[in-house]
This record gives sequence, C-alpha cells and structure tokens, in this order.
Amino acid sequence: MNTQAGSKEQQESCDNPIDMQPIVYSLKIGFFAGIIWGLVRWLSTGLNFTKVNQAFLLDPFVKREVLGGILWQAAGLAAFIVMSIVAALIYFLVLGRFKGPWPGLLMGIAWWGLVYAFAGPIIGAVPPLQQIGWNSIVTDFCLFMMWGLFIGYSIAFEFHNESDREPQKKKADGSPETSS
Repeated sequence: MNTQAGSKEQQESCDNPIDMQPIVYSLKIGFFAGIIWGLVRWLSTGLNFTKVNQAFLLDPFVKREVLGGILWQAAGLAAFIVMSIVAALIYFLVLGRFKGPWPGLLMGIAWWGLVYAFAGPIIGAVPPLQQIGWNSIVTDFCLFMMWGLFIGYSIAFEFHNESDREPQKKKADGSPETSS
C-alpha cells in the first residue's frame, strides 16, 4: 500500500476546493444575510431605533395589530430571510459580473427605496416615509445598505477573486511575497 500516493491525493483535494455552484452559493449568502441582518433589524426594533415592525413584510397579509406578538416577529424574520434569498439571486443574475463593494451598496439602497419609498407604502407593508420619522428612515436605510453590501461583496469576493485586491505581504528584501 502506497501511503505517499494517498497523502498526495489528499493534498491535491485540499489545494483545489470544491467548486461552488453560483446559484447554490447565492442561496446560501441570501439565507445567512437574512438571518444576520434580520436579527440586527429585530434588535433595532426592540431598542426602538425604528418604528417599522419586524414583521413589516407580512403587514399586507395580516392585521397590523397582531404583528407585535413573538410568533409574528419570528415569522417576520422568516419573511426577511426569504426576501434576502430572492435579493441574492437577483443580485447574482443582474449584478453578479461587477466587482467590489459598490454594486452591493447600491442594491441595498435600491431595495430600501423599493420597500420604504415606493412599493411598501402602496401595498401597506410600511407606513409612508412622512409618518415613520427620521430615526426609522436612517436606521433602516443604513441597515439595508449593510445588508446589500453583505450580499453583493460576498458574491463578488467568491466569484471574482476579490482577494487579489488585498495588499500583498512584503518579504524582508522589500519584494512582494506571492503564494504558490
């Protein structure tokens, strides 16, 4: 039995990571973006940084009075996760070819505009901007920007080798160190 050949195969498998399917990766990024930023949003509503309920995406389908319960808040988190998955897929399909953080930030701003300034008030998901106040507007705007940045930059980093943009380490003689 040749143990050297076995260890060589293991080394090659470690050097060549499994290729991630872009759609599957986008689904995972959307799921984790929904969990992370949905929980941050839940915290911001709990600390009264925003007046827009955690379950705002369910508002058109359920009476607003019942959305304050813990089960509806959890359902609102689940709805935010679903919205994040959809946003990640749309990002990959429409903006996936772009590099860097800016497309993700712009996507977050666009989603905020869609939800808070355009479609949200029309379908009753969120009150009009004039009614929710500046604290809610700024909090949710910043949250959506960071949410979009998370989705966009995670996808760009995976599929465009964004690590090449990182500063390189320098050797003692001053020349850049490259990994082989």
